[in-house]
Amino acid sequence: MAFSGEPKAKKLRLSSEKKKTESPPKKTPPPRPAAAKKLRPNSLFGMGNPLLDISAVVDKDFLDKYGLKSNDQILAEDKHKALFEEIVKKFKVEYHAGGATQNSMKIAQWMIQEPHKVCTFFGCIGNDKFGEILKQKAEEAHVDAHYYNQEEEPTGTCAACITGANRSLVANLAAANAYKKDKHLDLEENWGLVEKAKVYYIAGFFLTVSLESILKVAKHAAENNKLFCLNLSAPFICQFFKDNLMQVLPYVDVLFGNETEAAAFGDEQGFETKDVEEIAKKAQALPKNNKKRQRVVVFTQGKDGTIMAQSDKVETFPVLKIDAKDIVDTNGAGDAFVGGFLSELVQEKALEQSVRAGHYAANVIIRQAGCTFPDKPDFHQDP
Repeated sequence: MAFSGEPKAKKLRLSSEKKKTESPPKKTPPPRPAAAKKLRPNSLFGMGNPLLDISAVVDKDFLDKYGLKSNDQILAEDKHKALFEEIVKKFKVEYHAGGATQNSMKIAQWMIQEPHKVCTFFGCIGNDKFGEILKQKAEEAHVDAHYYNQEEEPTGTCAACITGANRSLVANLAAANAYKKDKHLDLEENWGLVEKAKVYYIAGFFLTVSLESILKVAKHAAENNKLFCLNLSAPFICQFFKDNLMQVLPYVDVLFGNETEAAAFGDEQGFETKDVEEIAKKAQALPKNNKKRQRVVVFTQGKDGTIMAQSDKVETFPVLKIDAKDIVDTNGAGDAFVGGFLSELVQEKALEQSVRAGHYAANVIIRQAGCTFPDKPDFHQDP
C-alpha cells in the first residue's frame, strides 16, 4: 500500500544527515497509510443492451420444444417468439432489470456503495412499461443510467430458462438493437459523461448492435491511456461476429470470458489448443493499440479456478466454495464476477484483489434469484 511522504530509505538518510547539525528531533508517529483514492461519480462507464429479465425454473421438455441447450446464450429467432408468452403462462416468473453490461454496472455500484452513481450506463429502451421498470431499477441501484428512449421498438426482454444449476438465455433485443451513435453517444452531454470515466466496460453482445459506438469509446480510452474492458460474452459472438470482435480487440486492456467462450475464441483464432490457460496466453499476446498497458485476460471456469494471464505469467485463482444446495440461480454469475472485478479496478487496486472481489460477488449472486443482491456487501478489502 502507498504511504504518504518520502520513501523510507531516503527518510532514514535525510534524518541521519540532520542529526549532525540539529538537536535530536522529537519522536514522530509512523507514517499513516494514504487514504484510498476517493471515487467520483461517472468513473466507470458501461454501454450495452438493457433487457428486462423474465426468469423461471423450467423443465427439459420446455428446452427441447424450443431447441435450447441447458447452458447457453442465444438471440431469439422467429421460432422463439411464442416462448416469451409461454414461459409467463406456464411457470412462475420473476422480473429483474438485466442485460449483461447493466448487471455488471449494478454489481460494481453495489460493491462500491458510496458515492452513488460511480457507474454510468448507456443503452436503448422503448417508450413502454418495461422501459419504465428498467429506469426505476437503475435508480434503485444508484446507477447513472442515460437511456436512448425511442418509439419504434419495445424494450428488450431476456428469458432466463433455469434447469438445476444451468441457465439458458434467450434474448429478444428489440429496442436494445436500435441504439444509435449519432442520436445518443455523440450528443455533447452524453459524450461528456464518457470523457469523465477512467474505466470502460462493454459486453460482447453489443458488438451485434453498434460497432461504431464501441470503437469510438475504445479509441478514446486508448488515446487517453484509460482502461477499456470487453467480454467475449457468448460462443456465437466469437463465431458469427468475429470481424467486429477483431476490430475492437486491439483496444482491449482487459478481456473477460468463461471457459466455453474461451474455447470458441481459440477455435476461431486457430490457436490449435483446448487448454484454457494456453488460450488465455495467446489471447493476451494478440496485437494491441495502446502499448503503455499490457493486456490482461481473465477466464472464469464456473466452480473451477479463474485463470488470469498478464505479460509472461498465467495464474489460477480458486473460487469460493459453495454447497450445491445453496445455489439458487447461476444466471448473472458471470456478470457479477465482472462487476466485482471492476469495482476494485476502478479504485486502482491490485488485479489479484479484483479477482477476489469478482469471486465474492459471483458467490453472493448465485445464492439469489436473478441478478439480485442483499443491501450491503460483506467483502473485506485487503489493505
